[in-house]
Amino acid sequence: MRLHAERLRARLELLFRENFEKFGELGAAISVWQNGESIVDLHGGFKDARREHLWMADTLVLIWSATKGLGSACLLHVLHEHKLGLERRVAEFWPDFGQASKENITLAQLLSHQAGLAAFDRRVDVLDYDAVIHALEQQKPNWPGTGHGYHARTFGFLLDELVRRIAGTPLSEYWRKVFAEPLGLDLWIGLPKEENPRVATSYAAKKGKPPEPRQFYVDLATPGTFARKAFGSPAGLHSVSAMNKPELRAKPIVSFSGIGSANSLAKFYGLLANGGEIGGQQFFALKTLEWMKTTLSDGIDRVFQIPTAFSAGFMKDSEKSARKIFGQSASVFGHPGAGGSHAFADPENRLAFAYVMNQMEQSALPNDKSLRLVDAIYR
Repeated sequence: MRLHAERLRARLELLFRENFEKFGELGAAISVWQNGESIVDLHGGFKDARREHLWMADTLVLIWSATKGLGSACLLHVLHEHKLGLERRVAEFWPDFGQASKENITLAQLLSHQAGLAAFDRRVDVLDYDAVIHALEQQKPNWPGTGHGYHARTFGFLLDELVRRIAGTPLSEYWRKVFAEPLGLDLWIGLPKEENPRVATSYAAKKGKPPEPRQFYVDLATPGTFARKAFGSPAGLHSVSAMNKPELRAKPIVSFSGIGSANSLAKFYGLLANGGEIGGQQFFALKTLEWMKTTLSDGIDRVFQIPTAFSAGFMKDSEKSARKIFGQSASVFGHPGAGGSHAFADPENRLAFAYVMNQMEQSALPNDKSLRLVDAIYR
């Protein structure tokens, strides 16, 4: 499938405009890449609720859990550089991880949300990195045997600690040095103070009828449920407004603190969709890309309570799910962010997509604002 840029732009412009006119979008941007080149970039709306500051081409915004895709790519790159396979046990590189019946958990299981470390049995602060790592070491798996469940907050810490153990550097620094700077990406895990004037203010979802899956969102609001524990482990920074503070934007929390532009997010996925190469430079080996697109877990998610699927660090469409959120190819992989941000790579069509916004919706998974655009690309 080779896209005609002008026709696609016309289709997407209409739908993008409707997101503001009919669906209450405040500020947003969309970017589509194919064959390692940008073919559509749109932005509109405002950076703030008072509508005093226009959303510009260089506006940055929180991408929430879409940060997990960047973190996963970093760890996979580290593993390939050190000639390590996904069958290796986590405890080989992180000995204290092997406590509490976790000695045989593999990198593949950890990356595909099968490690059973989605929730803590005790309260740990999300800003205390060392305490979180210690809690992960002591935590028994949340479920026995097989199965997977979305590690909403712990996942980024697991990625970060493994990069530190194997590569000897925090994941956020690895991201800047190996990918963001060479590629010229306006995409940060831990935002420098001087970049704050360009960042759009993020706004919490307005109250309304909970979206599907209904039981998950009911549980998310109910103290004591497993979903509530998973999204509260580690604890803290549950207020969207807190993440508008410059000192908190600066924290390199791999699970949810990424900040960047739609164009840069799509460019990175464009690299992954284009055989790991862009601008004549090869960043990823084909074996690593196979890890990204090969499904490792598929079935009812113990946190979301609906069918989900994961490869090594990336989300995929479950074979058991009727609604596709990653296009029309079996090789597609990506990662959404809370409230509506969305990004993926389609290696079969060498296509990449990213959507970012600042008015969040009541959704941890992609919603119609972005999925209408995805459907239009493949139509």
